[in-house]
Amino acid sequence: MKIVQKPYIFALLMALFVSACTSNFEEINTDPNRPEKVNPGVILGQMQYRIVNSSISAARNFTHELMQVHAPRASTSGQGVHRYAVSPGAGVWSGFYQNLTDIEDIYKVADELKENNYKAIALVYKCWAYSILTDLYGDVPYSQAIKATESNFKPSFDKQKDIYTQILKDLETANGLFDDTKVLTFGGDLVYNANVLTGTKNVGIQRWKKFANSLKLRLLLRLLKRDGELNIKEQITAMLADATKYPTFSATADDAIFRYPGTFPYFNPYYNARTLDWRDGTYFTEFFLESMNATQDPRRAIWAIPITVGGVPTFRGIQSGYPTTLEYVVGQNSSYTDALKTLPQLGVMMTYAEVEFIKAELALKGYTTGKTPKAHYEAGITSSMVQWGATMPATFLTQKGVAYDATATSDKQLEQIMLQKYYAYFFVDYQAWFEKRRTGYPVLPRGTGIPAENKFPSRVPYPTYLQSLNPEGLAAAVASVGADDSNTKVWWEK
Repeated sequence: MKIVQKPYIFALLMALFVSACTSNFEEINTDPNRPEKVNPGVILGQMQYRIVNSSISAARNFTHELMQVHAPRASTSGQGVHRYAVSPGAGVWSGFYQNLTDIEDIYKVADELKENNYKAIALVYKCWAYSILTDLYGDVPYSQAIKATESNFKPSFDKQKDIYTQILKDLETANGLFDDTKVLTFGGDLVYNANVLTGTKNVGIQRWKKFANSLKLRLLLRLLKRDGELNIKEQITAMLADATKYPTFSATADDAIFRYPGTFPYFNPYYNARTLDWRDGTYFTEFFLESMNATQDPRRAIWAIPITVGGVPTFRGIQSGYPTTLEYVVGQNSSYTDALKTLPQLGVMMTYAEVEFIKAELALKGYTTGKTPKAHYEAGITSSMVQWGATMPATFLTQKGVAYDATATSDKQLEQIMLQKYYAYFFVDYQAWFEKRRTGYPVLPRGTGIPAENKFPSRVPYPTYLQSLNPEGLAAAVASVGADDSNTKVWWEK
């Protein structure tokens, strides 16, 4: 009998043993370093890193070539952005829409948790990203975008006017949501470190609020031609009249820059770029360097490598839009310094320098900004120098080629402002191109190798893969904007 019972006793003991080992299985196997629930802090930092990588890549790969910051060493196909041949391309389309999914998630989760500061930050990123997308392409998916979870895989394209109308509303909402008496509960902010209080105030949140309003001022200036449709002048006047309600950047410490910490995984995206890709195949242009050479601009040494000509260190550029028969010798012209590959402050979104140039133009147009156009202009140059770590000579602002001429015509004063704004836009997504389209400045020389039929572009054609992924939405958008080519002007440019 005892022998017969042994298997049952053994089974009972094993059951008790297994039960004891697994009763707290979930507790034992919970990773304390991984949150069980998604919170906005978990998403924020990674999104900030990825999206700014897309924007500065756009600056180097597209804007710098189109706006004659640099040109390729050889270009024998007759094509190329420097010859105004703009092909359908994804640009920041894929990168931005992927990150907009995270931005929407941050907003939704923050709304559920009643975390208004996260909601406001998400709105700023959303407005910043969509303003770039719509200025790049024209009509884009907006109100129906980021709704794949609702089985909407073919969103309609919203008109640029409608997108801008909502962007301006969202920036107003963000301005009201920011609360500088609270920290970001879940942390995660790698731009302004709004995760702590200094005394009783959150300086990081104050800077986020300044970013929201600085961005709004940028966009209002861009839409000035459309004043009759969106009351642009009224909105600009209201912002300038109440700096307490609508604070904007007031120092370089306010700059909206993702400063790469240089630690895993947040490295400067060019950290491992090959010499061939980084500088041997690309050189700064004559146009970009000639004004800087004439004024001995100290930013040259930070941005460009000098070459030796007759025993003298020289910053030398190449032509842009040159004939296909021309090919430049490796190492005989100035290109990007290797220091930029690891520079923390390369992740630029918007700066105090830009805000000062915006206000210089507004003051020139008769708006009350509190300073003269000259004062704003000089503050813009000075802050750009500080931003890049350059030491500005005491006589820099008073020398020929830089000294502001308040006696010149309004158009000539605007040209002066825009040239310095152009330099301040180094590595800032597509903004130099957008502003060239708005104002006509700076005046770029037309290369002899640019085909006669190629015009300076006003937009980028839609990505070709939309023809198969969303043909209905694409067709409606093309009909709305007029034509899917680089010569078609977007709503605010018409």
